This record gives sequence, C-alpha cells and structure tokens, in this order.
Amino acid sequence: MEFVPQLYSAALRMTRNPTDAEDVLQEAMLKAYRGYHTFTEGTNLKAWLYRILTNTYINAYRRESRRPTEVELGELEDLYLFKRLGEVETGGATRSAEEEALDRFVDTDIRDAVESLPDNFRIPVLLADVEGFSYKEIAEIMDVPIGTVMSRLHRGRKALQRALWKIAQERGIATG
Repeated sequence: MEFVPQLYSAALRMTRNPTDAEDVLQEAMLKAYRGYHTFTEGTNLKAWLYRILTNTYINAYRRESRRPTEVELGELEDLYLFKRLGEVETGGATRSAEEEALDRFVDTDIRDAVESLPDNFRIPVLLADVEGFSYKEIAEIMDVPIGTVMSRLHRGRKALQRALWKIAQERGIATG
C-alpha cells in the first residue's frame, strides 16, 4: 500500500483524467493482489507494480480507443490542492517524485507540453525523469527491449525539448 500514492500519480499522468486514473489503479491493484504469488521475493516490488499498472493502462486504452480523451482541469487542480493540504498534515512524507517535480512545473504550458507527448514517448519519459526508474526497470514495466526504451526516451525528451523551447521563445525567454 505504500506505493499507492505514487501509482495514482503515475496513473493520473497516463490517463489525464482523475476518474480513469482511479479505475486503472483499482484494476491494477486487484491484478497485483490476485497475482502476488507470481512476484519473486527480493526483486523490485515497485517496478513490478508499475508494470502491472502500465499494462492495465495500455489494455484499457486499447479497449476504449474510440472514446475521446477527457481532461477536466478543474478537478485536477482541486485534486492537487487536496493533496497539498494532506502534505501539510503528514509533513510531506507521502509525496511522490512526480508531485515534487510538479511543484517545479508551476506553468500549465510546461505541464501541457509533457502531456502532449504521445503515450509511447510520454510514459517512458515520466517513468525515467519523474519516477526515477532505470532503463532496465522501464523495459520490464513496459515489456519492451531496453533499446526501445532508450529510443523512446530520446525521442520523447527531444520532443519535449522542442515544445519547451517554443514556449521559451514565445515568452521572450530564449531567442533563436
């Protein structure tokens, strides 16, 4: 249960919708509970749970590929404020790496740049740069070769760099 807040944050970044994130997380936790006997003691439990979460998201995405993407920014902002209030009470002990990174992303344009990445690039970028997983762990989570992870990370980071550069130019922060 200690990873649930981090898993929820990751599910929210994947789905871009609080309700869908809750559904994906609930289904993933149920799968993890049912399949716990397949977990190898002594291996990375967090990576195992993220793999289940990622696979659950991908399966749900395929199942609902015809459904339009829903983004309710009001609810997302309310959730963010709610979580911030909870941190005051707990002293920030349950903060995920993603929440700490989002504190630095005060500009919605930056968050939008990350969220505008296609899933096959956004998920590896979030897992590596926000959640701190290694290439090997991401490969296991996404069930793809390490070379694919490296390629998707490179392309995702380049696309993010271009998007952020464009924002910087629009604001007069960067020239060129």
